[in-house]
Amino acid sequence: MTMQNKLSVGDLAPDFLLEGSDGKTYSLSALRGRTVILYFYPKDNTPGCTQQACDFRDASVRFGQAVILGVSPDSLASHQRFVQKLGLPFVLLSDPGAEVATRYGAYGEKVLYGKKSMGIIRSTFVIDEAGRLAAVYGKVSVKGHVEQVLSSVAASGTKVGSAHA
Repeated sequence: MTMQNKLSVGDLAPDFLLEGSDGKTYSLSALRGRTVILYFYPKDNTPGCTQQACDFRDASVRFGQAVILGVSPDSLASHQRFVQKLGLPFVLLSDPGAEVATRYGAYGEKVLYGKKSMGIIRSTFVIDEAGRLAAVYGKVSVKGHVEQVLSSVAASGTKVGSAHA
């Protein structure tokens, strides 16, 4: 049984209220007027998640005015250590019950090494200034993913910087 909601490009992105690694509370509605890159990942300090966070970090200036937010069920303390360790220039949001991940379809049945379990499905959502989904990436493969997202953001009309911004 999967718990995935299927969100599509053009849908209104589900609002949320989550605490961030910087001690502030974030809601999608408060970010209206900005492009938001919302990426869900399973766990701080794991190889794939570390690589993904570093890829977003290394490309962050190229996203221009877009807001990057990472979301996982990890605690705020874990997020704070992860941000500090990797020097992340963006906030990580704590979704302890995976409620927001569930609303985005980023929580469900996964198969790892032939074993089924419920958990976070690595997913990224590009949300436009009006709060609508401009791009949806489910079951993300880390390698090359940030470049895909940059292309989506550029295609949605958001100003993106060059690699040398």
